[in-house]
Amino acid sequence: MSIGSQIAWDDTILPFQLDRSDIRGRVARLDGALDTILGQHDYPPVIEALVAEAALLTALIGQTIDLRWKLSLQIRGDGPARLIATDYFGPSAAGEPARLRAYASFDAQRLDEKADPFSQVGKGFFAILIDQGEGTVPYQGITPLNAEAGSLAACAETYFAQSEQLPTRFSLSFGKSILPGQAEGWRAGGVMLQHMPKASPLLEQKEGEPQLLAAADLLEGDDEENWVRANTLLDTVEDLELIGPTVQPTELLLRLFHEESPRVYDPQPAQFGCTCSEARVRNSLSIYSAKDIEKMTTPEGRVTADCQFCGAHYSLDPKTVGFEAESVPSDGE
Repeated sequence: MSIGSQIAWDDTILPFQLDRSDIRGRVARLDGALDTILGQHDYPPVIEALVAEAALLTALIGQTIDLRWKLSLQIRGDGPARLIATDYFGPSAAGEPARLRAYASFDAQRLDEKADPFSQVGKGFFAILIDQGEGTVPYQGITPLNAEAGSLAACAETYFAQSEQLPTRFSLSFGKSILPGQAEGWRAGGVMLQHMPKASPLLEQKEGEPQLLAAADLLEGDDEENWVRANTLLDTVEDLELIGPTVQPTELLLRLFHEESPRVYDPQPAQFGCTCSEARVRNSLSIYSAKDIEKMTTPEGRVTADCQFCGAHYSLDPKTVGFEAESVPSDGE
């Protein structure tokens, strides 16, 4: 495989469909984008792994929806890893890249850096939020975290079965690697399979505690047989095939699913992108009175704010913020 081919598939999401099985999917590769996301912070390795997995899931899920603006993924738990938050911003025009960002909030004192990353999340919930922009009603879907799932990917599968009644499967791989002549960097890759939406079979209501659904609860007959076959084929994928760069996504699909008649669509490029700005900070402070702003002012006489996603630092004159601002900001501020 040439270097040119490798670069062409770095930071891309390739949609595909398995015509024989009535299954759609995505192959994602995150390289420079993930390296930039994690490079904004000095996370412990166990938190880096959770953020990498969540970012890869977000790239795969975000590209399945015809977004005008943003899809967000949030994992909140009562463990040391309190919050993993990601955003996928759909491209504003054809041919432009989607933008990804992510961050984590964690309790360093409670964190067990030798433990499995997922075990550090604890009990909580997995949520997907979709904001289509001005004039639309945001959507939010939430399912409990499955403590026995073992990964964020498995929790995402439960989410789609429970909230959307869509059988869904993820196979992911991520980690640091060194390519010849290059510095160490993050590479990640994954495949998402999702059964095409249909009217779900009636589900029997059982007595006792409500149970989380799985893909097997939603399919029957030929659909179930096709789903099992596609998943069995995906089980043969190797980590190096997922993350590349030696195997192109198109080659991977042919290797895994050549008997399922795979059909690919235009790939979607992705990159790191943050929407924070001084104007947004000022807008968020516009609801506060002068007395409130005074309480936020530092001993140095500034109102400060930091972006959790990209680490940008904003320092503002307190007289220029809030709905009782005395003056407008100078050009040099």
